Amino acid sequence: MGKTIIEKIIQAHSNEEVEPGKIVWIELDVISARDFGGPNVVKNYEREYGDSPLAKPDKTFFTFDLVAPAKNIKYAINQEICRNFAKKHNIKVYDVDSGIGTHVLLEEGKVGPGDIAVGTDSHYNILGAIGAFGQGMGDIDIAYAFKTGKTWFEVPETIKVIVKGKPSESASPKDLTLYILKKLGTKEALGKAIEFYGEAVEELSLYGRITLCSMVTEMAGIVAFIPFNDKIREELRKFNPDIKDQPIPDPDAKYSKVIEIDVEGIGPQVAAPPHPHNVFDVKDLKDVKIESAFVGSCTNGRYEDIEVVAKMLKGKKIPEGVRFSVVPATRRIYGELLKNGLLEILFDAGVIVANASCGGCAEGHIGLTGEGEIQITTGNRNFPGKQGKGETYLASPATVTASALLGRIASADEL
Repeated sequence: MGKTIIEKIIQAHSNEEVEPGKIVWIELDVISARDFGGPNVVKNYEREYGDSPLAKPDKTFFTFDLVAPAKNIKYAINQEICRNFAKKHNIKVYDVDSGIGTHVLLEEGKVGPGDIAVGTDSHYNILGAIGAFGQGMGDIDIAYAFKTGKTWFEVPETIKVIVKGKPSESASPKDLTLYILKKLGTKEALGKAIEFYGEAVEELSLYGRITLCSMVTEMAGIVAFIPFNDKIREELRKFNPDIKDQPIPDPDAKYSKVIEIDVEGIGPQVAAPPHPHNVFDVKDLKDVKIESAFVGSCTNGRYEDIEVVAKMLKGKKIPEGVRFSVVPATRRIYGELLKNGLLEILFDAGVIVANASCGGCAEGHIGLTGEGEIQITTGNRNFPGKQGKGETYLASPATVTASALLGRIASADEL
């Protein structure tokens, strides 16, 4: 029987014949823990294995991105626990100046197409954007992976999603992602891998693929893949000149379901609370006033995302009563923004720019809301309490910027 992409990746890392539903042991290419979860990984490791060596120290990493730098004594202590463990076992720490762990590992060429990487991050499946199987796991599982270099996994079924049509010129990759999320909801892809096909998704650059694959978590999916093309190969060669291709599914691969989604002519989208799949056209929410705006997170913290913001803000000022925060995904991106003059544009417009990290996507950094406040963000979740006591709406960088300038939810064409 033919195999899907996820089945081929898992089989290449296992000594067993794989099929959906089968539990197999797999060798891991990358294992990491962040500052959230990392201290518990250390605690579990030392309790179970003492000072015994790690299986793959050259492929094991700590990435500090959630509370970076530490904002309180608890996180300062937790990060130091990880640093001390790393020194003892000679493993690399991407410290508080590095950025979001999955993005850093991608940029450093530590993970590539066909690889399997695991870590303490629920959006580790973002690595599907580069053809890798990324999977978030709990601290006990990661401690075991530290020790053995392996983990077990139940081979998931795969659904094929065919995206038909072409969005409007005003629709960004985030708008495409939100619309797909609206159509799939949280049941169609539950516990499954996704293979996306169609011109609208296959033409996406790396940053757009990152946006789509990041929000597979919000679709309740395991991971998603998009066929490679020459443009993606060239982008990935910037990080690894010897980049390989992601596996190709067999012609007779078996899919649990084939779903068609028509995106012809769609425009800017916004996800309203309390769920990421509660998606509307921007025009339907234009009466919603906002006090806070945020661009960043693993979903939309790439250079191209922030470039959109800078171009829209050039020569303009954020109005009084609106706070606008921007956080690059990595230090490398921050450096490009600095060298190309985009940080100056953001500064002149009144934007708060923070160091590379998860930023306002999570508690522990800038951008949280107080009770009664409304925030529009490029993050990936808008559950109650996710970003404070206020309400959170999800949108593209362009929609967030237009909304910040007008003080209400708005699309860029309204400017």
